[in-house]
Amino acid sequence: MSIRHLNALQALDLAVRHGSLKAAAAALSITPAAVGQRIKTLEDYLGVELLVRARTGLRPSIELAGAVEHLNLAFTELAKVSNALEMQRGNEIHIAADTDWINLWLNPRLPDFKAKFPNVKFCLNGEGDAPARLGPADCEIRFCAHEGGANQDLLFRDYLVIIASPENERRIMALPTDQRLEGFPLLHLDFYRNDPNAVTWPNWVRRHGFRSNAPERGIRFQRIEPAIDAVISNAGCVISGIAMLQGQIEAGQLCFPLATRGGSWTEHAFCANFKPSTAVKPSIRQFRSWLLEKAEESQVWTRNISTSGLE
Repeated sequence: MSIRHLNALQALDLAVRHGSLKAAAAALSITPAAVGQRIKTLEDYLGVELLVRARTGLRPSIELAGAVEHLNLAFTELAKVSNALEMQRGNEIHIAADTDWINLWLNPRLPDFKAKFPNVKFCLNGEGDAPARLGPADCEIRFCAHEGGANQDLLFRDYLVIIASPENERRIMALPTDQRLEGFPLLHLDFYRNDPNAVTWPNWVRRHGFRSNAPERGIRFQRIEPAIDAVISNAGCVISGIAMLQGQIEAGQLCFPLATRGGSWTEHAFCANFKPSTAVKPSIRQFRSWLLEKAEESQVWTRNISTSGLE
């Protein structure tokens, strides 16, 4: 067995500790499928089954049982080594986050932080001017329920509303008032599907009208960025949050064909979870303060748009 199997062993250790691929994936900031694939690669190499399913979750196979204690000890010691070296990475910040949040919200603002703190390097989802490393990120940002706690910050909630390109807005406004969405391409965004307040095209049409035929049909998108790219390309309208679209909206690439008053606030929010062992580092404290400041600006901007009734 070589060093290339270290990631697989790490995935195996976390799956055993937590009893599930989902929990292991959350700890590694990857998908459960990716965790399963890492373990499967190790099983193929060794020629034995390593995990079996039980009522209480995953448990070690007979072949693995005798090695579990050594596996746990090995990664416990590696974690101690990693923590001991953390303070030597004083100018590095490792972030794991939703790709949409990084591309649409963080990247447009990050030059402002780098201008203030030019020596700080970033690794965003494993890429950047700081090298990738094993272990939890210094900061993990997800769209989720806000649970609170000393190491979690609520950044901002989102406001869901119908968004179109200027060209499609003109087409919509040219139709009779009660039929402005009739036959018009509707794009469906699943990013907010787990939010209790998320609004979909069928329930929006039931509430507000403007269409009577097949509001459930249309192209589905898992992520915000490709859906917005499709809107800008005049492929249709989408119901999306606007908190991460400030640049496109202010540049006139996106608009609100049926005003903003019919939207709804999400119950979930973009939340930042900071790793306790590195939260005291000066660079992390600087980033955390800056992040909260920029998030507040975004929330104020979103709130102003939501109450403006813009068309």
